[in-house]
Amino acid sequence: MTDHEKQRARYLAGTEGAPPVPPPGGYRGAQRHAAAPAAAPAVTTVVPGGEPKKPANVLGWVALTTAILFALTLLGTLVAGGTDIVYGVTMLTVQLVVVATVVAALFSERGRTLGAIALIVTILFNVATVGGMSALQTSASGNYEGTKTAAQKHAEAYPGIKGTDPQQTLAQQSLEEVRAQSEALFADIRARLTDEFGYSWTPVGDEDLRPERNGYGGESMLVEFTTTAWATNEPIQDYDRKLEVMAVISEVAIEHGLWDLYSFNDPMVSGIDPSVIAKLYGSDDPRTQTTWEYYTENYPDPLRFYANIYDLSNDDDGGFLAAREAQSALTGEPLEGLQLAVIASGVLSEADRAEFQEKLQDYPGFE
Repeated sequence: MTDHEKQRARYLAGTEGAPPVPPPGGYRGAQRHAAAPAAAPAVTTVVPGGEPKKPANVLGWVALTTAILFALTLLGTLVAGGTDIVYGVTMLTVQLVVVATVVAALFSERGRTLGAIALIVTILFNVATVGGMSALQTSASGNYEGTKTAAQKHAEAYPGIKGTDPQQTLAQQSLEEVRAQSEALFADIRARLTDEFGYSWTPVGDEDLRPERNGYGGESMLVEFTTTAWATNEPIQDYDRKLEVMAVISEVAIEHGLWDLYSFNDPMVSGIDPSVIAKLYGSDDPRTQTTWEYYTENYPDPLRFYANIYDLSNDDDGGFLAAREAQSALTGEPLEGLQLAVIASGVLSEADRAEFQEKLQDYPGFE
């Protein structure tokens, strides 16, 4: 036994059941554990390419900060109800600058992450989206005060109508006078046509008073007046009978201070292009038209008188019948026959005359 074997045997004594001693030089591939170093080295983040990740540059922070500040400005304008400010040239210019900064950051390798965040902020809060919300808020609340000057607010309360001489308004028929003349006109026409042709009558709809806009963003003290209409219960389909009926109406109108009846539906009288006549009245020939529309007035007073005849016998495709049925469902009027109505625009009630004149004193030069 060699010296080496003797030494080995000494180590093996009393080791029954223990794992064998490693061969000389140790197992293949085994390494000794090094002692812990005194201080750990600095940890460096490595990107997939193997290079350290660099912090974001100034451009990325500028883009994000600018986008956030612009969003806050828009939200502040929204809360204040400044719709016009949102859509102003200044806001649009600032938004273009913000977008340009964000795009520049996206093309910068070190600013791309912050640029992407800034892009999201810009998409969520921009002139289009915030302006739309502001417009809806302003429209729902009716609060437009923040964008108007004192002069504009003053003009809003103008009692007359822009472009109309208030003295003409005071000189013309009042609402009550138009109403009285209309009722008398209708009564005489109904009586004449009943006596001569035996027609019976049905009132259609209710009287309507609609405030007139003053042309300065507000409502005037004047109204558009529409009377209750009157309709015959019987149809009028014969061409000659239609002419006779309109002739009687014209006579009564003249007796009440109006002009002769004027035909809108007859291209020989109205001068309207025949193709337009056909679209409006079903044909360019009065003998085959579904609608006759005659008109007169008492200018310079505001009364405007209409006499229409609806004739289903000239309805070739059923379209006019469908339209008349829809209208009848709304108002209860007969499907065909004669209808009479008066409309007067820009009339002043006698009850409002004194107040109208008093308010005009605050508007010298307005008309």
